[in-house]
Amino acid sequence: MAEFVWEARARSGELRKGTMDADSEETVRERLRTMQLSTTKVARNFSLPQIRFGSGVDSKDLVTFTRLFATMIDAGLPIVQCLDILAGQTNNAIFADILRDVKESVEQGSTFSDALRRHPKVFDTLYTNLVAAGELGGILDTILNRLAVYIEKNVKLVRQVRGALFYPSAVMVIFTAVLAVLLGFVIPSFQKMFAEFGSADDLPAITKAVIAVSHGFVDNLPLITAVGIGGFAAFVSYVRTPAGKRVFHGFLLRAPIFGPVLQKIAVARFTRTLGTLLSAGVPILDALDVVAKTAGNVVIEEALYYTRARIAEGKTMAGPLMEAKIFPTMVVQMVGVGEQTGALDAMLNKIADFYEDEVDVAISSLTSLIEPVLMASIGAVVGVVLVAMYLPIFGLAGKIKAG
Repeated sequence: MAEFVWEARARSGELRKGTMDADSEETVRERLRTMQLSTTKVARNFSLPQIRFGSGVDSKDLVTFTRLFATMIDAGLPIVQCLDILAGQTNNAIFADILRDVKESVEQGSTFSDALRRHPKVFDTLYTNLVAAGELGGILDTILNRLAVYIEKNVKLVRQVRGALFYPSAVMVIFTAVLAVLLGFVIPSFQKMFAEFGSADDLPAITKAVIAVSHGFVDNLPLITAVGIGGFAAFVSYVRTPAGKRVFHGFLLRAPIFGPVLQKIAVARFTRTLGTLLSAGVPILDALDVVAKTAGNVVIEEALYYTRARIAEGKTMAGPLMEAKIFPTMVVQMVGVGEQTGALDAMLNKIADFYEDEVDVAISSLTSLIEPVLMASIGAVVGVVLVAMYLPIFGLAGKIKAG
């Protein structure tokens, strides 16, 4: 399959341009005919492909688009006109091309939600399902505003987690590099100096131990590197299997220090997503299907699909959630109260608000705990190396002074 550049005219006479992946030039012409476009030019694109990571559209672009689109729809502007204005307004060229493609699909008779589904990397399942519900209910502007709020809260949650992990990760990387330099270069230099002074046999036990560790590191560096890379590759391969992913995700939820924090994040995400979908009028079975697909954890995904199957049999949500033993008892009980009072969406959003605050506190506490532990551990290791290297020097200085 190759990329083709095409030009065609619409029935209105407007000249349109774009790119398309296809097996042949004839395939491109056929697709353009089905789009009611008269082809004027089709050529193979031999330019170098743009290298980009992810979709090329960040959350800020998506939130801005969603809020502005909601405002325009509320003002009574047609969808096509809204898309045309927003495509010309955004500074993100990739997003502008996507919006133009969505606009063309809508002009050709697709629903707005179906047009968005053509770009799943930008508009995920949750987004398109909510838009579809808004179209059916005639409340697209309201749904889009809720979507913007949801995306903002989700981005805040992700940033909190990344921010909490960045500092310890950076410290560990720097510490590993410093330790490698100490073991590979600094300690061997001190050993040569001790040998030159003829004190290699009279070294303190701690110095001999540190030198032995340095020798082991230098002599076995290729083996250590190979084992490290091989172990990491084996771990990644295992985690990518269904069984391995289930085991790893289950371990994450039960981990001693990080487990409770990850569980709170999972609860906040589940309740916020489900509450948003139910508030938009999405049926509970469809909503649970969407939430399960966007859970990000296989264990939680399986629990939600189990709950969905039991609800399809006529049971309530609280019972299957309790059987799954994934979410805290208090959360399940509050879900049960929401079902009984007929205000499940409002209850889920209240739970999400509570647990998002809990995540704030938990991440702050975790960061406060990790920082001193890391600094004390690093200080202890560096301190042992320094003491081990300078003890013989102090001994030599004492002998010289005595002599």
